[in-house]
Amino acid sequence: MSNISSSQIFTWIERYAAQIAEQKDYLTQLDAAIGDGDHGANMHRGLQAILVKKADLQNTDIGALLKGVAMTLISTVGGASGALYGTFFLQASTLAGGKTELSPREFGSLLEKGLAGIVLRGKAAVGDKTMIDALQPGIKAYKDSIESGETMEQALSKAVSAADVGLSSTTPLIARKGRASYLGERSAGHPDPGASSTVLLFRSAAETLC
Repeated sequence: MSNISSSQIFTWIERYAAQIAEQKDYLTQLDAAIGDGDHGANMHRGLQAILVKKADLQNTDIGALLKGVAMTLISTVGGASGALYGTFFLQASTLAGGKTELSPREFGSLLEKGLAGIVLRGKAAVGDKTMIDALQPGIKAYKDSIESGETMEQALSKAVSAADVGLSSTTPLIARKGRASYLGERSAGHPDPGASSTVLLFRSAAETLC
């Protein structure tokens, strides 16, 4: 399997920015039902701010690139989303310092490191109706696929499918974390906005990193 270059990592973020731009109104509608109603708009603002820094970020190693993504999200995205996605990329960056390429296994380790950071910060688990419901199974599917010798394309395809199943699982759940938890049983019947944007993160990776 071929390695992932720093330019591919930025292309992944670019594609994610495009996916969020396409879906920002839908994500905001989802958030309006159980949250502050700003998830799509906030994520769009943060990712567009990253694109403005393209020239600088493209000329760095992967660790610095991901740290730049993280700090931009933390400083420009309001609410919990900026802190959580920022934490994800910031933690991932710690495993990529000085590296201009990543093996598929190393990429899986970055994802897992980012997940651990979010869990530590948000104290959420699968079943709490958060982005973890899509992120954790997506990463597990990716790592299991790579460990079994499958291609990067197969691994990312399985990650997207697993994250999508995780997203679907959030619809009947009663939220136990975040703003949605204030609604109690009224939070059931709606997919989680963070899990929805997480599926787009995996989908963007599948479209750019293979």
